[in-house]
Amino acid sequence: MRPEPGDLLQIDGHASVQFAGDRALAFRVVSVCPRPTYTGWVWLTGYVIDRRGQAVDRREIFVQLTGLLRVHTPPPAPGGVPRPARAATPPPARQRSAAVPTC
Repeated sequence: MRPEPGDLLQIDGHASVQFAGDRALAFRVVSVCPRPTYTGWVWLTGYVIDRRGQAVDRREIFVQLTGLLRVHTPPPAPGGVPRPARAATPPPARQRSAAVPTC
């Protein structure tokens, strides 16, 4: 599966050993790095999503495509009232590691 911006993925030990066990996370994809890397691997930029569905941390992760699992979110209820937009404070900027490519 090739992820796309907007996808909600379950990232666990099948995607990369660093996410095994209690380090698994839900991840909302913002961008997929187009630069070539090892066959079957990809850099993803996005947000870690908590149990309430809120973005809690922006991350760049290096994962195996075969280990990604798309989480199916239910569509909004018909006739549902949209929530009003609220001002969001962007998360603090993180320093990039030298190993992370700039995409």
